[in-house]
Amino acid sequence: MDDAGASLPPASLTGQMSAMGRGAREAAAVLRLGDAATRTAALKAMAAAIRAGAPEILAANARDVADATASGMAGAMVDRLLLDAARIEAMARGVETVAAIRDPLGAELDRWDRPNGLDIARIRTPIGVIGIIYESRPNVTADAAALCLRSGNAVILRGGSECLATNLAIHAAVAKGLAAAGLPETCVQIVRTADRAAVGLMLTGLEGAIDLLIPRGGKGLVARVRDEARGVAVLGHLEGLVHVFLHASADLAKATAIAVNAKMRRVSVCGAAETLLVDSADAQRLLPPVANALREAGCALRGDARARALVPGMAEATEEDWRTEYLAPILSVAVVDGVEGAAAHIAKYGSAHTDAIVAEDGAAAERFAALVDSAIVLINASTQFADGGEFGFGAEIGIATDRLHARGPVGAEQLTTYKYVVRGTGQTRP
Repeated sequence: MDDAGASLPPASLTGQMSAMGRGAREAAAVLRLGDAATRTAALKAMAAAIRAGAPEILAANARDVADATASGMAGAMVDRLLLDAARIEAMARGVETVAAIRDPLGAELDRWDRPNGLDIARIRTPIGVIGIIYESRPNVTADAAALCLRSGNAVILRGGSECLATNLAIHAAVAKGLAAAGLPETCVQIVRTADRAAVGLMLTGLEGAIDLLIPRGGKGLVARVRDEARGVAVLGHLEGLVHVFLHASADLAKATAIAVNAKMRRVSVCGAAETLLVDSADAQRLLPPVANALREAGCALRGDARARALVPGMAEATEEDWRTEYLAPILSVAVVDGVEGAAAHIAKYGSAHTDAIVAEDGAAAERFAALVDSAIVLINASTQFADGGEFGFGAEIGIATDRLHARGPVGAEQLTTYKYVVRGTGQTRP
């Protein structure tokens, strides 16, 4: 067994990664021809193994957290890494939820007849082999394994070095679930080394084995994967520059509750609000009490001139603040002119991830939803609902901000493609 934390010689690492690619391609063929019941059984067994393996997972996580803290990792990032009994139980329940959702494979998306008698059907199929490169959050190991299995894809996982021990412990439980259902353990593989060269090899596609790469992590990781991937498609998301807009018609109680929850429920998630926009038409009514509630919750505020005029003591926002994903209890605040002003601010500074409006005026809310071209637009609800589990997907790989293939929470259905099955009775083309 290799030393999980040690760098491998280039030749050895290349050979190991190539073997993983071949194993994944073979497993993908098994999954593509397999039945939904077997995949469901494997998912249920995975959930049970995660619960049974909780002591080992927590022990591994304690080592990772201790190392991360000693290295000076920021508190918000340590929170992403940290597991406890409740989070492990939530991980297991998430896998069970994926097991319970409708299996997407083989679904007939459309079917029609042509004048020449051809019967054409569009059928949902797996993508094949997916490579997922992620940071910090060990629950991604379970989520990604579950979603890829539900969608009939083999997957190669490469988690961050800061949570390698935890990821390996979770993967051990996943492997037990696969074995219990009679599926090859190569359906879900994990890179067992912290050597960064492994990422570089995945970016080459492993000799054509990987069909799709999904980066999940910070801006630097996503940029690297997008810039350096060669011969393999990439599905990723940029940072969550998330906005909450309080329209002049907003109910103050709703506005306060949503603004505080959107920012402070968990500041380290990509759906956490980073900018509060307030309609100038009634900012004097809305902003001071909402700002006070945010401050009482422990949030530091940085505002433009109009916001600071209404809230004494608010720090001055810089141009950089509007472009910053804080992932911390800090919120930028701007006063804007109506829905159009809010949409213009979001178009200039947003990342097309998630944006929300609080409004009692239905026409204004729908206008906002039409103008704001983000993957998720919410009306009178917290941006913290930007989550695949909250959408009923069971779990998610991430929130895709691209406009092709998949957008928003990436669940099992979003990890599929389709093919056409054309049935004839002997037709030939004139």
